[in-house]
Amino acid sequence: MRISAVGLGTWQFGSREWGYGREYNRKEAGAIVRRALELGVNLIDTAEVYGLGRSERIVGEAIREGREKAFIATKIFPIGLPFMVEGRARASARRLGVDRLDLYQQHWPNPLFPASATMPRIKRLVESGLVGHVGVSNFTLGGWQAAEKAFGGPVLSNQVLFNLVNRQPERDLLPWAQEKGRIVLAYSPLGQGLLSGKYQDSAPRNFRRMRRNFSTEGRSRFAPLIAALSEVGERHNATAAQVALAWLIRKPNVVAIPGASSMRQLEENVAAADIVLSDEDASRLDGLNP
Repeated sequence: MRISAVGLGTWQFGSREWGYGREYNRKEAGAIVRRALELGVNLIDTAEVYGLGRSERIVGEAIREGREKAFIATKIFPIGLPFMVEGRARASARRLGVDRLDLYQQHWPNPLFPASATMPRIKRLVESGLVGHVGVSNFTLGGWQAAEKAFGGPVLSNQVLFNLVNRQPERDLLPWAQEKGRIVLAYSPLGQGLLSGKYQDSAPRNFRRMRRNFSTEGRSRFAPLIAALSEVGERHNATAAQVALAWLIRKPNVVAIPGASSMRQLEENVAAADIVLSDEDASRLDGLNP
């Protein structure tokens, strides 16, 4: 199955920390998923911990009439004993209303149990048909490779923080993924909105205002990068956020999974896949990482 270069992240669905409100969760979130599928976005990423299961339920309800269009990815949070893996995978499937999890990811390395304790159990889920593909999230390259060894086959993806401000995956994760035919799923591809330029004058009102990048000093430090994104965007009739996404998915084996607070934002994110940056554009942005 082919995966869309721009997917949809659903951390915001059902999560109180984003402050989007009850109406967003009741109506807007599901409508965003359905519209994403209409636009050809098939990768919908969620997790059991997002909204303590509410995100999975919202996604499940939204895809009920379009399950065949969706590639559903969810994640198991590394709390609990390894023998609990199967039960928790089945619980995620129930909340999503599906009989198969297209991509099942270990959300973080488990601080108590190595991959050799969890991956063989996840492999049994693949063999049973409950799971299609296996991934990890927030793993180092060594951890990703150890997970593959323990799994005994390809661990398809590693979902990591990756954007124009956080470029660590370029050092080793991305070259290895390109060599082996794996995928880097870039979460927070817009730096939680920082790269959109919307917060240059003032920080967002929710939990993000406590993040260092949204401090007065941080926003000042990133001003040249935001200006460059806007200037490149003008040449492509695009927003700064769209250019930031286009920069990411220009790289082989990278899929971006931005969230969306509104239908308009979703549609803008998806349209970023049509932007073709020149080598000159990319080089300019590469040189502006603070």
